[in-house]
Amino acid sequence: MPEISIKAEPIFHLFGFSVTNSFLSSSIVMFLTILLCIFYYRQSREQIKKGFYYVIKFLVNAIYSLFESVFGEKTPLFFPILFAFFFYILLQNWFGLLPGVGSILYRHVPLFRGNNTDLNTTVGLALISFFLIQYYSIKYIGIKGYLKKFFNFTSPIMFFVGILDIVSEFSKIISFSFRLFGNIFAGEVLITIIAFLIPIFASFPFLLFEIFVGMIQALVFSMLTAVFINGAIQEHH
Repeated sequence: MPEISIKAEPIFHLFGFSVTNSFLSSSIVMFLTILLCIFYYRQSREQIKKGFYYVIKFLVNAIYSLFESVFGEKTPLFFPILFAFFFYILLQNWFGLLPGVGSILYRHVPLFRGNNTDLNTTVGLALISFFLIQYYSIKYIGIKGYLKKFFNFTSPIMFFVGILDIVSEFSKIISFSFRLFGNIFAGEVLITIIAFLIPIFASFPFLLFEIFVGMIQALVFSMLTAVFINGAIQEHH
């Protein structure tokens, strides 16, 4: 039975810091993302486009339409950061499903590991989302309006509601991080166990399902961030 570890395993140390298998996978995905962006940009500058350009353009337009249903005319202001969220999480989810990820060993530990199966990564993404929500809220409604949402002394009930809103804001960090981590980690564990028990093509249907789940989870994370930002920039009465 393959050993399943919740935390990422260190591969080597660099200047006193542990480089884990999830960080190694993340670095590869980041490098590939930069290459894809450069290739797409060059394709967009050419007169004769290729299939890759139209696939990415279709994806961008489809995601833009979803965000437009949330932000309306403000979509161009928020789309770059939210699409970056979606695209990064999507590639990280799919990278963890590639052959060799989790099965190639180095010193008895997997050399590569899906980055979103590392809770440190999902907590980091959740913190970025949390601070983006607070930043845009202060930017659009001002520091006075922002504080008024949480500290309202007009009545005891409104004061108590403000305290609940503070708890609700911080609970988003837990919700974001554990939702993404739990779904992706559980999917990869399921594929690993099925492949170990019935190694001949039995895990293929589950692999297809996890490809779909990886896209859904990337979309859920980015869309929830969009919805929370849109709610945060509205005046509260």
